[in-house]
Amino acid sequence: MALRAVTAIAKTQLPRRCACRLLLLLALAIQAVPARAEASDEAYSATVKVDATADTAAAARESARTDGQRRALTAVIERLSGSPETTKLPKLDDKAITDLVDSFEVANERMSAVHYVADYTFHFRPSKIRRLVRVADSAVPDSGGKTTAESGAKTSGDADIRSIVVLPVYNDGASLVLWDDPNEWRSAWAQRSPGSGPTRLTLPLGDAKDLALIDAAKAQSGVSEALNSVAQRNGGSEAVVAVATTRRQGGDLAGIEVSVKRYRSGRLVDTQGRSFDANPGEGEADFLRRVADAAAADIENSSRSNTDSHTNQQASVTVIVPINSLSDWLRVRDRLASITSIRKVNLLSLNRQEARIEVKYVGSQDQLKSSLSEVSLDLGGGDPVWRIQSSGAASSR
Repeated sequence: MALRAVTAIAKTQLPRRCACRLLLLLALAIQAVPARAEASDEAYSATVKVDATADTAAAARESARTDGQRRALTAVIERLSGSPETTKLPKLDDKAITDLVDSFEVANERMSAVHYVADYTFHFRPSKIRRLVRVADSAVPDSGGKTTAESGAKTSGDADIRSIVVLPVYNDGASLVLWDDPNEWRSAWAQRSPGSGPTRLTLPLGDAKDLALIDAAKAQSGVSEALNSVAQRNGGSEAVVAVATTRRQGGDLAGIEVSVKRYRSGRLVDTQGRSFDANPGEGEADFLRRVADAAAADIENSSRSNTDSHTNQQASVTVIVPINSLSDWLRVRDRLASITSIRKVNLLSLNRQEARIEVKYVGSQDQLKSSLSEVSLDLGGGDPVWRIQSSGAASSR
């Protein structure tokens, strides 16, 4: 009897033990998922010690926080780039950095009436930091202390590379978005490599300054000043507004109409449009990436054909630019810099009435005149005195 009782108890306990072991394994597996996520998020977090003094404790705390988040961001960028010595951040104000922070924690906090000390751990938004790293990698300081991304200037090694800033506007029928999340169209562009050819397609950082310069409505409408400003700020010679409008059937994404408008110095120079149909069984993210790749190829091909349309003939011309102020000359210089056929502009002399320059370019003189007209400049006169001035200026004199 005793033996049968023990055997019966053992038989009833065995399934229970197996069930307990399975539950334990399941619990460990569930805990492992957030653990991996936390390990991934650690790359976008940093802890810094802060120490600040101000007129009040509140002001000292605020000063310490803003200084701490800037140093934490630098630490995260250095970690992700793997090269602390060469990491160069684009210039961001405190508001722009705050927008990158997802959350923060405070420990070991001590304060007096004017002094504040603590340990801050900042957790940054991974998607925005990844975009920032791409900008930081290309932001090389020039001789004036500005970065390439801010000044729009090209380094000597990139003299033949045309940088085009792409603004992906998504129209899902209910809303028009550029910076707001979710924007699956922008995400598709963000996953593309900028490429290594003569045309470099880049996305703006999307920080507070970009948001202040342009929004989805301004981009779609082609507001000249906003497009020119956002292109220059992000190191581009041109801006492209790529509007993706969805076509849905029964709630599923069936197709996309893409309108691509290209602007140079804020002026519309090219327009393209294509229609894409989703493949059977193709996910929305995969479909959008395919369309973004096709649209990017169209932009690059168009840029290449425009460049190839110029002959290999190289020439130079000495030109007088009539001006009323230094700002007049700077505006003309910036327009000349946006013309791809112009290889170099040498300033020979400058006074209050005129700038005398040497323009080196490829192509014919007629092609140069056409390119100048695209940025509202006229080439007039003839040997030995040529003039470049804003369109309409000659008739008003």
